[in-house]
Amino acid sequence: MGYRAGDHVPLNTLSFVPEGDTIHRAAAALRTALVGRPTLRFDAPRLFGPHPAHLRIVERVESHGKHLEVVWDDGLILHTHMRMTGSWHLYRSGERWRKPSELMRVAIEVPEWVAVCFSAPVVETYREFDRRRHPGFGHLGPDLCTASEAALADCARRVFHYDDPDQTIAEVLLDQRVACGVGNVYRSEVLWACELNPFAAVGDLQPVDCVQVINAATRMLRANLKHSTRVTLPDVPGGLAVYGRNGQRCARCGDTVQVRRLGEHNRLLYWCPGCQVRHAPPVDDTPPSMMREMDPHPAAAKYLAELPWRREGRDPLAG
Repeated sequence: MGYRAGDHVPLNTLSFVPEGDTIHRAAAALRTALVGRPTLRFDAPRLFGPHPAHLRIVERVESHGKHLEVVWDDGLILHTHMRMTGSWHLYRSGERWRKPSELMRVAIEVPEWVAVCFSAPVVETYREFDRRRHPGFGHLGPDLCTASEAALADCARRVFHYDDPDQTIAEVLLDQRVACGVGNVYRSEVLWACELNPFAAVGDLQPVDCVQVINAATRMLRANLKHSTRVTLPDVPGGLAVYGRNGQRCARCGDTVQVRRLGEHNRLLYWCPGCQVRHAPPVDDTPPSMMREMDPHPAAAKYLAELPWRREGRDPLAG
């Protein structure tokens, strides 16, 4: 067993950074390399939970959004949550690691392969029969990469009936209890595709909006399952509509893409104020210093003011 020439996963070193589609691909690659093979070595220097016994067989590798689990034949589960920093690498036995060993959180060696998890904030083990009692694990929503039509409809209902109606739709999209798979890149891209204001209160959304958001997220995630580079808008340089395009012209309306830190973890949110106007709150609570500038430095303000499409009287759609 292992990779063969022509497989959709490259034979050489593989690395995966956190987002729903990449974690899904990571799980697929790890599944091919680990499942059915005995554990020759298990190293997790910061793990206080039980370790798999020598030669125990890896039975399953599963992903749910940014959660990735490895399950052994004795019911032991390794649960890792990538958040913003974690990644899984897959190496041939004896191959040099591409990251420093001090960043290693888990290393699983089987015949021919070594799977290494770097910098994951959450690494823990527990027995399969304890899953429902596992503290903090919660009830995850369906994985949009693999969810059925019925499960997708349930995700839309979770958005519509969200327990905090004043929460912004931008934050709700990252809630893994609603659905798994949407990370920071996709939430910006999904909201742009739906023309939804990211600061809209989820309680103001209509059922059709909730369905549209879930369908757009599902479509984007599944379209990128077999690609290492995320593309949501092929005609735009870089392939992304707004993410990472702060200060640049919106491909749809010509206004200037903005960025703001939002939520408990201060993650960067990108959006276009010119066309993402659906369900916009009556009063934008964005601080005045961040309303039009990409940062508060005077040089940045001057740069943005001189953009051709932002000069006084200039048609924003003119060339």
